[in-house]
Amino acid sequence: MKKDLLLITPPFTQLNTPYPATAYIKGFLNTKNISSYQIDLGIEVILKLFSKDGIKIIFNKEIDIQNVSENSQRIFALRNEYIKTIDQVISFLQGKTPTLARQICSINFLPEASRFNQLDDMEFAFGNMGLQDKAKHLATLYLEDLSDYIVENIDPDFGFSRYAERLGKSANSFDELYSKITDEHTFIDNFTLKILKETLDVVQPKLVCFSIPFPGNLYSAFRCAKFIKESYPHIKTVMGGGFPNTELREVKDKRVFEFFDFITLDDGELPIELLYQNITNSVAEPFEAKRTFLIENKEVIYKSNSKRHDYKQAEIGTPDYTDLQLDKYISVIEIANPMHSLWSDGRWNKLTMAHGCYWGKCTFCDISLDYIKIYEPISAKILVDRMEELIRTTGETGFHFVDEAAPPALMREVALEIMRRNLVITWWTNIRFEKSFSRDLCFLLKLSGCVAVSGGLEVASDRLLKLIDKGVSVDQVAKVTRNFTEAGIMVHAYLMYGYPTQTVQETVDSLEMVRQMFEMGILQSGFWHQFAMTAHSPVGLNPEEFGVIPIKQEILFANNDIDFTDKTGIDHGKFSFGLKKSLFNYMHGINFELPLQKWFDFKIPRTIIHPDYIHNCLLEDENFNFKGNSKVIFLTKNVIAENRVKTKKESTYLYTRITFHLKTNIVSIELEQEKAEWLMKMLDENSMEKYQRITLQQLKVNFEENFEDFELFWFSKPIQQLKENGVILSL
Repeated sequence: MKKDLLLITPPFTQLNTPYPATAYIKGFLNTKNISSYQIDLGIEVILKLFSKDGIKIIFNKEIDIQNVSENSQRIFALRNEYIKTIDQVISFLQGKTPTLARQICSINFLPEASRFNQLDDMEFAFGNMGLQDKAKHLATLYLEDLSDYIVENIDPDFGFSRYAERLGKSANSFDELYSKITDEHTFIDNFTLKILKETLDVVQPKLVCFSIPFPGNLYSAFRCAKFIKESYPHIKTVMGGGFPNTELREVKDKRVFEFFDFITLDDGELPIELLYQNITNSVAEPFEAKRTFLIENKEVIYKSNSKRHDYKQAEIGTPDYTDLQLDKYISVIEIANPMHSLWSDGRWNKLTMAHGCYWGKCTFCDISLDYIKIYEPISAKILVDRMEELIRTTGETGFHFVDEAAPPALMREVALEIMRRNLVITWWTNIRFEKSFSRDLCFLLKLSGCVAVSGGLEVASDRLLKLIDKGVSVDQVAKVTRNFTEAGIMVHAYLMYGYPTQTVQETVDSLEMVRQMFEMGILQSGFWHQFAMTAHSPVGLNPEEFGVIPIKQEILFANNDIDFTDKTGIDHGKFSFGLKKSLFNYMHGINFELPLQKWFDFKIPRTIIHPDYIHNCLLEDENFNFKGNSKVIFLTKNVIAENRVKTKKESTYLYTRITFHLKTNIVSIELEQEKAEWLMKMLDENSMEKYQRITLQQLKVNFEENFEDFELFWFSKPIQQLKENGVILSL
């Protein structure tokens, strides 16, 4: 199985689904007939570690049982129970033995240590969750107990979705990481390198490409690269992905290149193609590169001498998940956050609607970097073609669009294309809370399979949203989240505190806004995080304009997160616990009546937000706004028209009853026969299948060629009934 390239995701990312970077690159390489093999070392290591043989190795490691925590003593005492049950638990979490759920949920099946102390709150946190989900949660606690044992007694750097993460976070110097790489192998290294060696011996690649999305992948990537340099010196190594793209744009330390021959930045397709051509070219030619760090004349240089342009999104092919053990990923349920469960439970095919961000203005975001700055959408037809191909190759119908912010117009076209092809899929994505997300658009997205959206509310303060240049207001966010919620789409909000110049009053008022949105039922999930200043954001590039003072450090290795002091002098970190505790309660629909002061153990000012602020935002009714440029779509196909006669006061009227059989109900309206015939004609000519859609103004002109006063007809009770039930959408 000899291949030219080996693509590796080092430990650890997600347990439930592959990180998509190598699948994207493999899909591109297929278009160039460059052979490749990919491996997710993270899931491979987890499956070796959490197996009967792996657990035996863990418990065979000598520990001083008298000098460990009571929790570790208990786990060690129950070691035979863990060895007995581990293979069955993993099989269940892989979806292979669903019948085990009853055993797991029964008393006295799983050994229980400290993580199970959370069970008192499980009914509160999860409600009457289904048997399978409850069993997944219990199995997750079981694995976390084992993880705690590993961290305390064997390998303190272990984590299910990261490894030695602290070494990669804000590592301006390479010294500590270098020391760790050149030290003895860790417990996890032994598992990782054994699998790597077996793979290298089979694949025999010329170039090994490491995708490093996060700091928690960095150490393992270096450890693997070191092993390759020592054991397979003829193989070249390259690093790319989210971490180098954001952190290593100023790398100067030559020691990095003892392990990696190259570091590529931004989109990896063309840089990797050029490296492959350079490595396999037997004729000595000038080294052509694109956005690549390497060593020349014993110095670190940045080379981008190729005149070739990056590939368009339509040219990079469909992600290819071949080689990855898709049936062996494990679904876990860690915490009672409905959006987080989407990340950790179930397997999702990852796709991108558009490269970059169509807004590209938020001052906390890396908008100076290509992955945000260069906006390029894909056509809906190509995107849905790729979805169908992935369904054929993976057997999975769930899709996570990993956009920075999916464009509303493209989401609409994708939804229509999905429905035209009669695909049954489930999907979710990240958005901006744009006013474009009308009731009708949200309903259309739901019909196409959209189950959730996440978006940045950030600081729920109009002054700060303006300073962030978010392009939204709290009022607008409330209406959009209402529209999604009413369509049956879950909404998750990213929430921020500690933004430069934010006052204590604004933090309290922001929490009050969030409280009201949860109380109104227009938010279902959220997460607070403290503002972090990054080197490539407008705040990081021009800190003085935002009232922050950066703490300068010499950069020889990583540079992204920047330490700073806020001129306000406020300790924003002290708000963390109260914000998160209140949010946990609000997500579960309780304690809205408590004063905000109850969530904090220090004095805070009273909120100045009116208690009905969000309620009042939602009062405005847009049903009777006439927007002539709106595109009109008639969704239903199941229509029956019956001509009837009505007699009233000795007068006879001809009318037509039109009945629409919707999925969950029946809608009937009555119209004059001539208007009914006109409407039936419009239904046929402007159905969802038609790619050319009529605007509301064009519909008005057509109507008034035969009748009078289109607005009176359009806003009449029968047509309103069709609009309210989703038969007619105006987008």
